[in-house]
Amino acid sequence: MQNLVLYRKYRPQNFKEFFGQEHIVKTISNEIASGNISHAYLFSGHRGTGKTTLARIFAKAINCQNRKGSEPCNKCASCLEINSGKAIDLIEIDAASNRGIDEIRSIREGIKFSPTFLKYKVLILDEAHQLSKDAANALLKILEEPPAYAVFILATTEAHKMIPTIASRCQRFEFHKLSFEEMIKKLEWICENEKIDIEKEALSLIVASSEGSLRDAEGKLNQILSFLPKGKIKIDDIKGILGLVDTSIARELTDILIKKDKALTLKFVNNNIEKGSDIQEFIKSIVDYLRKLMLLKIDPELIKTIAPGETKEAKEIIEKQSKEFDEKRLRKTLDLLLEAENKTKYSSIQQLPLELALIESMENE
Repeated sequence: MQNLVLYRKYRPQNFKEFFGQEHIVKTISNEIASGNISHAYLFSGHRGTGKTTLARIFAKAINCQNRKGSEPCNKCASCLEINSGKAIDLIEIDAASNRGIDEIRSIREGIKFSPTFLKYKVLILDEAHQLSKDAANALLKILEEPPAYAVFILATTEAHKMIPTIASRCQRFEFHKLSFEEMIKKLEWICENEKIDIEKEALSLIVASSEGSLRDAEGKLNQILSFLPKGKIKIDDIKGILGLVDTSIARELTDILIKKDKALTLKFVNNNIEKGSDIQEFIKSIVDYLRKLMLLKIDPELIKTIAPGETKEAKEIIEKQSKEFDEKRLRKTLDLLLEAENKTKYSSIQQLPLELALIESMENE
């Protein structure tokens, strides 16, 4: 259906196309429009939220020869060179595989030379927290006295592992997990452009399983399109392909757990595993659902934010279950399930740790 995978085909090429992170986009756009550009930025936050993509747009905008305001034109020689991946003045390095001091020394030597074609020489360093101690110290020396034409953009999913002296020399932006509505909007836009007929419930399930990572959601949609023939895509079509678990399954199991019916619990689990549900996804779905119950017991008003995309009837059910599930037992069940999630990776019978956890959760203290 497409020559490029979806997340590459529909990667934003300017700030207007960028979904989410409005607080960051607005601040950076204002800086570019005013010409008040810092020499170093730190983009931190959850995976798949657009850190590297925004870094590329930023690099393109500050180098655009026909920029209007803050938006790159995507037509000038600089923009075309960056879009084609041929801009030698835009350096992208993955610190996960280039974490040593030799790589940073090479950067330090290269940064001494003025840009070959672009106005700014831009270094995007992904997973910057993975630099070795010596490499991080070498990077610090560059950041202390950078050339006027150099701009550094450090991206990381674990900002707390960054050396404080490096972080203090950067303008920092924290990327949020994308909201349910933002991710649904982007997937709907992709489906409309690709002329994909897909149920809203199917998109909701994809988004719910992606944990705020738009890249993961786009990747899962791409996987579904690779397996399914043309035609309307329904929620039942995608569960088997991705091993996803519909929230209705977690809802049904919760009812059984509330009744403390051990036999029915084991039968329910095994029936779903035999149907092809991935054991890790199955446990993850149950944990996520029971967590919502726990949050509702603490603050019933949270129903407005923890169940996006759910119908009014589904929200009423989860509120009812929250009242019926004993809080102490709920915490115990969550603890047991989290332990089972790790044990399933090494168990000769994959569902056994889950079965033991659920049985123990129904026994008195």
